Amino acid sequence: MSLGNFNLHHPATLSEACALGARFGRSAAYLAGGTELLVDLRSGRKNVAEVIALGGIPGLRGVRETADGIAIGATTPLQEVADSPLVRAAFPALSEGIATMAGRQVRNLGTIGGNFSCGVPCSDTPPIVCAAAGRVALVGPGGTEREVAAGKFVLAPRITVLQPGEILTEVRLPRQPARSGASFQRFSLRKGSALAVASVVAWLRLDDAPRDGAVIAEARLYMGAVGPVALPAPNAVAALVGRPATAAAFTAAAQLAAAEAQPISDLRGSAGFRREVVAVLAARALQAAAARASGGVR
Repeated sequence: MSLGNFNLHHPATLSEACALGARFGRSAAYLAGGTELLVDLRSGRKNVAEVIALGGIPGLRGVRETADGIAIGATTPLQEVADSPLVRAAFPALSEGIATMAGRQVRNLGTIGGNFSCGVPCSDTPPIVCAAAGRVALVGPGGTEREVAAGKFVLAPRITVLQPGEILTEVRLPRQPARSGASFQRFSLRKGSALAVASVVAWLRLDDAPRDGAVIAEARLYMGAVGPVALPAPNAVAALVGRPATAAAFTAAAQLAAAEAQPISDLRGSAGFRREVVAVLAARALQAAAARASGGVR
């Protein structure tokens, strides 16, 4: 199938790109790496008259250190994010999660901003950034700026808070506290370019109890591909906080997370199968996050 007919624009600045998006409204789409948009255009899922390429705009690519963490430019290729020493030091779960996505050729093209902005439930980076308490920076027409919590960015499948002319410019990860750690666990039907059947990312911060060993002071748990958005597991989190970091606690919380999942049945697996997978992945993620937190490596 062809990509259809559309006009391709190459703005030189962010303000020009925002102005074009505001002018064309819902009939336009922004193009970064194209690994999602071009597939949607070819399949007919998306039909737009105007495509606005972001690749030539300076300042949207790269990873930089900030006063309170790191910022990742929206057009930074996923492989570049995974390879970044800053990302690996600040939040290695993001590097590890990206390494499980698709193949290197796709990761060299696909961007972190595109992975967020497509709003697809099985996207892998949103739940990881949510677990890190990350935020996204948005710029709109006239230079208006706002910052949104990662967990509030996607409203429903393929629907985000972005308004016409608004562009996601950065993904921001705060500096992680001492004795915290995170782990991303993913299951797909094969290695390589396969969408996730289910994914889970766990984040834990540990305190030391006088006699009982490590106690969970804070916890976050997000699930991917088993709900309309990156799905938190508040019941599982509530069962963890204040408890010793033990395998039994992780298994019990994992069962609660599986009950909180909202999977559908499709070609990749039934809803029941996905719940079972979530239980396994959540237990693994919690165990690995605790090990990382206790070792002082995030």
